[in-house]
Amino acid sequence: MDFKDQIRQLSERVIKLKESTQTEEAAKTALVLPMLQCLGYDVFNPLEVVPEFVSDIGTKKGEKVDYAIMRENGEPCILIECKHWAQSLTLHDNQLLRYFHVTKARFSVLTNGIVYRFYTDLIEPNKMDQHPFLEINMADLKDNLIEELKKFHKSYFDVDTIVSTASELKYTGELKALIQTELNAPSDTLVRYFAKQVYPGQLNAKMMEYFTVLVKKSFQLTFSDQITDRLKTALIQEQEPVILTEMVGALLPDEKKGPVVVTTPEELEAFYIVRAVLRQKIAPERIAHRDAQSYFAILLDDNNRKPLCRIYFNGLKKYVTTFDEMKKEVRHDIQTLNDIFDISDQLLKMVDAYEKQEPALS
Repeated sequence: MDFKDQIRQLSERVIKLKESTQTEEAAKTALVLPMLQCLGYDVFNPLEVVPEFVSDIGTKKGEKVDYAIMRENGEPCILIECKHWAQSLTLHDNQLLRYFHVTKARFSVLTNGIVYRFYTDLIEPNKMDQHPFLEINMADLKDNLIEELKKFHKSYFDVDTIVSTASELKYTGELKALIQTELNAPSDTLVRYFAKQVYPGQLNAKMMEYFTVLVKKSFQLTFSDQITDRLKTALIQEQEPVILTEMVGALLPDEKKGPVVVTTPEELEAFYIVRAVLRQKIAPERIAHRDAQSYFAILLDDNNRKPLCRIYFNGLKKYVTTFDEMKKEVRHDIQTLNDIFDISDQLLKMVDAYEKQEPALS
């Protein structure tokens, strides 16, 4: 099993077990230690993973960091502080800040077992940054971030390699957040900048209010136009191979022809979420998927007569359908992949219905 599959499997475990972890210690054992194992570290070797790591140099007396990943020379390279999964992650007066300063560790991690925030010292040497350069959410995994997480695996760990990409990750993430904020509610500075380019008059309060609405609307229209242009380009590119296929088909009438179906990473993520929901009832290997041109089907026992749901991610509106007693599709609009968890009851009922139809043989 490759690293990406291991992390996705751990994600399913985390989603399933988090509600059962009532204490911080339980969260460490059930959620965090398996992550360290996925990263290739021997959690039972105190020379490699030190629990309740203590450094007496310049820190408050009795303070401990939950875990330290150690180098072969006995120096810590990663410090890890854990919270309960229901707690928010904040660095305010956190011992990670002090330990980072007094040890030779270049990286620190603040986690609640669901979200992992990775820090280093990009702003000032030997002083931990206030903002992470990488954030991994186990409930909403993204392929590109899994690749960044892989760099922390024991087999690939290299300080210089990680630091070289940390700056770009950090500032790209912060810029994306700022852009999203401006898109949702343009600041006066941004509105004033754009308004001055098109309006020669005085920007009083009334005109600022007027242009704030226009700037926000203009952003929306610009992105809408870009999406439309991309769709048109995709349609043109899709039509060209179809024409070519028809020409080849006319020359080779005996060849089987059919549309090319591409399974997207987002569809696979939806599959993993459905499997995570249903594994409390049935073995995960009984849940299969088949991709079609218009939808992505998730089936029980890889049987077309036992559909669990269908994923419709190809259009502008994304939605999932389950099935009622008459096998008619029931639509559920979704904004993010996490919304699939909201239809857990319907998915579990589908499994119950199929299991009652064909009881297991004794």
